[in-house]
Amino acid sequence: MSRAVIYARVSSKEQADEGFSIPAQLKLLRQYAAEHDFEVAREFTDVETAKRTGRVAFDEMVQYLGRVKGRPALLVEKTDRLYRNFRDYVTLDELDLEVHLVKEGSVLSDDSRSNEKFMHGIKVLMAKNYVDNLSEEASKGMREKAEQGIWPSSAPLGYVNVKIGDKRIIAADPERADLVRRMFEWYARGDCSIEEIRERICAEGLTTCRGGPPSKSTIEADSSGRAELTTGTTSHSSQRSSSRESSKPFGKATIP
Repeated sequence: MSRAVIYARVSSKEQADEGFSIPAQLKLLRQYAAEHDFEVAREFTDVETAKRTGRVAFDEMVQYLGRVKGRPALLVEKTDRLYRNFRDYVTLDELDLEVHLVKEGSVLSDDSRSNEKFMHGIKVLMAKNYVDNLSEEASKGMREKAEQGIWPSSAPLGYVNVKIGDKRIIAADPERADLVRRMFEWYARGDCSIEEIRERICAEGLTTCRGGPPSKSTIEADSSGRAELTTGTTSHSSQRSSSRESSKPFGKATIP
């Protein structure tokens, strides 16, 4: 009986919380293994995007496949569950694995014909294009909202999302404004590290909108970008836009 490893992935915790995608993938792949006389040596699951390298379980799987004797086959639902970037594609290709793309009904190996490898390469390109286009459209939508004076995402620390007519803007958070103002002042003075600012502000009870302590990256991004908010200017993918409607909630009178 040949050995195999199973890999399943969803892109987000929300998908995983729905409780069907990873279990459905595992059920399909285990059934395939049983039908084709594979002994499943390991199972790896990821809950993160495949757009970039660095998936925890994927990297663990690569390390396992690289050191185990007698390389097992790799069973995965389809191409875009396995990778959406070229580096991961090349990494697995260099391991000379036998990859079973179960839903696509294809098996790739060193012995595969050139046209089969070519078609698989096209599918990798399509998987990458899908996430690239998704990101492009999301950025385009955010820029368009910014140009209309609409805040396009969740409010930064010290602000709350509010709706005025049809527009979704931000206003100072009455519960956190004073604390965030002090945090900004400490940062502007330049005599405190981000960790020191975080310790001080957490000691005074500052929390995020979700109730947890702010991270160092949140504090740094929020403080360094606050100068833009004081002028009514927002940055979205290197594009800056300013509007009369948006300048009021961003103005000095409402800055925490």
